[in-house]
Amino acid sequence: MTAAFMDLVDVTIVNIAIPSIQAEAGASVSQIQWITAGYALAFAAGLITGGRLGDIHGRKRLFLIGIGGFTLASALCGFAANPEMLVASRILQGGMAALMVPQVLSIVHATFPAEERGKVFGLFGAIVGLGAVSGPLLGALLTEWNLWGLEWRPIFLINLPVGIAGLILGSRFITESKAPRALKLDLVGVALVTLGLLMLLYPLTRGRELGWPLWGYVSMAGALVVLAALVTYEKRKTARDGSPLIELSLFRVKSFAAGVAVQTVFGIGLGIFFLVWTLYMQVGLGWRPLKAGLTGVPFSIAVSMAAGLSVQKLVPRVGGRAVLQSGALTMAAGVLLYLWEAGRYGTSIAPWQMALPLVVMGLGMGLIFAPLTDMVLSGVPREHAGSASGLINTVQQMGNALGLGLVSVVFFNQIPDELRRDQVGPVFVDAFQHALGWVAGVMAAIFLLMFALPKRGAQHLEGAGEEPVSLKDPELV
Repeated sequence: MTAAFMDLVDVTIVNIAIPSIQAEAGASVSQIQWITAGYALAFAAGLITGGRLGDIHGRKRLFLIGIGGFTLASALCGFAANPEMLVASRILQGGMAALMVPQVLSIVHATFPAEERGKVFGLFGAIVGLGAVSGPLLGALLTEWNLWGLEWRPIFLINLPVGIAGLILGSRFITESKAPRALKLDLVGVALVTLGLLMLLYPLTRGRELGWPLWGYVSMAGALVVLAALVTYEKRKTARDGSPLIELSLFRVKSFAAGVAVQTVFGIGLGIFFLVWTLYMQVGLGWRPLKAGLTGVPFSIAVSMAAGLSVQKLVPRVGGRAVLQSGALTMAAGVLLYLWEAGRYGTSIAPWQMALPLVVMGLGMGLIFAPLTDMVLSGVPREHAGSASGLINTVQQMGNALGLGLVSVVFFNQIPDELRRDQVGPVFVDAFQHALGWVAGVMAAIFLLMFALPKRGAQHLEGAGEEPVSLKDPELV
């Protein structure tokens, strides 16, 4: 639980400090995108392999390696001498999270009998909610307080005592477990996925600064070739030893294929919104980190409330697809309301005026988050449920990384290189509205994709053997 909390807080704590990092460390536009996108990309690329390493070599061992590496990477982030070192340390941090996080639910599954797991997952849900709410607030407070003159660095250094506690507790109390029949590693598959995404993301993040050179377009086109090569290789890997990184047969299931598309596009929307939102409030409106962090509290509370309501009350009554589509429309309505308010009030907008659109957006997001995994897994064969759950997490993280890369196109492309001080606010407001238009379009696309999902999800789904399956996987939150 300590490790899960640390990971969830770390994902949300960084965004609120991005403007301070940019100002104090002198980070460029592409570097601040890579501070967040690098973590998401490394996390996504290593997620499935991290789970398999735990099955093969022992979940406790990989958990301790992951939490130790995550703590070390956090120290490197906190003491980074320049933006390049910070980006590299964040990529290492994401890779260590990919070793640590998959072991958490696997250890719970292997440690507790079925009749006790409900209490454990109840506690886990509380940890998820606490992490989602406390991350932005903690980031705002640590940045605002400027402890010992360290500016933004304490947002990473706070992981050190938590990580050390997790190492001590884990080594003492966790019992070792392995899967009886673990799949083999597919390192070539991981390399192809990572290369393809890098060839796509790097030109997107650097393109604006470099004047959109020809090699960028060539690289993005080449990414499609690499991903096509990945599909060919995975087919051969399946035929050879039955342990591919991506189980391609899953995509023959209509609900799974549509669900993966929804997860990817949803990740893109979230990647765009959260980074742009932070820059809009702190750079465009000139708000301090604490004011920006407190502004997001109604959003976090609305997400938590709607997530609980959707699973317990709405899905059993009206069906999962109706709830998901209602969530997409509700979130789109909140985005459009926010877009209208940003235009009407301009740079004089107040936090209380943002509360209504943020609550509406949060309600919509909560309606999507909680039931989506169940709906995507509903048509998947039982023997592939573990692989499918891991792949869902992976594509959502990849979508998030792609959304962060697209911030250059949908937000920074609207901002001139040279601005007078009095121009910053109005220009950032206009760029924020432009980005919100894109997010609203993403929600519309998700609504249409959801028609391919079944009307009702699986009521109960269990994995085979030792593989755990979570229908409300906290990594989606």
